[in-house]
Amino acid sequence: MVTAFTAAETTAMATALKAALNGPRGANPLVGAVIVDPQGRELVTGFHRGAGTAHAEVDAIAQAAAAGIDLSGCTMLVTLEPCNHLGRTGPCARAIIDAGITDVVYAVDDPHDPAAGGAATLRQAGVRVRAGLGAGEALDLNRQWFEAVAAKRPFVTLHIAQTLDSRIAAEDGTSQWISCPESLADNHAVRGRIDAILVGTQTVLVDNPRLTARDAAGNPATKQPVRAVMGLRDIPADAAVHGSDGLVLHLPTRDPREALSSLYGSGMRHLMVEGGSRILSAFLAAGLVDELIVYLAPTLLGSGTPALTGLGITTLADAQQWEWDASDGGAVRTLGRDLRLHLRPQRTVALDPQPSRATAEQAQGGY
Repeated sequence: MVTAFTAAETTAMATALKAALNGPRGANPLVGAVIVDPQGRELVTGFHRGAGTAHAEVDAIAQAAAAGIDLSGCTMLVTLEPCNHLGRTGPCARAIIDAGITDVVYAVDDPHDPAAGGAATLRQAGVRVRAGLGAGEALDLNRQWFEAVAAKRPFVTLHIAQTLDSRIAAEDGTSQWISCPESLADNHAVRGRIDAILVGTQTVLVDNPRLTARDAAGNPATKQPVRAVMGLRDIPADAAVHGSDGLVLHLPTRDPREALSSLYGSGMRHLMVEGGSRILSAFLAAGLVDELIVYLAPTLLGSGTPALTGLGITTLADAQQWEWDASDGGAVRTLGRDLRLHLRPQRTVALDPQPSRATAEQAQGGY
């Protein structure tokens, strides 16, 4: 591990870490990249915008090409080891070599085996490679993603649409529409980038949701998530969740870990849990939520279905602690009349300086 870095490189890595926060969390890590010239001047900044889009390194290189900037002899600072595999996008290591970049500084190794090895490829091509700059910040940036990769489970986003008094439905069971149209549109945008969406059988029986991703006009989005229903009861044959595309999975279990294992085995890497309250509570109580999105409507019901039914917490000392998440648009946003709250679990243990790697057989896809 090399620890000697210039002041310009340190500043550029800070820029890359900040840029990474522009991306969305999920099956892929947040990654930022900055290219500096031999004098240490920052030329371009890139970041990863989500699965299937250009990686941060390629984004920065493309910006330089569009601006007519020659990158020969330049240095790239990137928050994660450049990838070395051909997935939905090409290997970043090859793109860096082809661009004429001669120095690469990255923060932490990629724990995802199919993508790892970029540093070795770069060195073999004569590129000077150093690692460790900004490692602590980079590990914290993606700590939930690292944990999901190591556990061989999907990254879990939990979504709650609730009133000010934490109700997701009125006493008579009505819940449409607690959230405003702008919140619904945002939720459907998230649905459009996840692999699967999960609800309980009770939600299917009571609300009969479609669980599809739709655009602002109400038309089906190009990419649809797999619709997963968790619970021991059968899904009715006429339930809307069946749709017409066959993208539905019944998970006959009440154990969140078992459900995640089944989904991971089916190739799912990003799951959004939508409800009802027992399902939401089960995932939270098990400590299996990586990202929390709450749409808070300025509405009071006074009674009705609570968002959560109990987390097994009896004293304040055992309360779950969360922190505001600045990624993907910020921790708090106004959407129409609602507030969108974005949080992630508060870190309670020291971070492993070297994330463990999942094997190619265990981890398909990834960055």
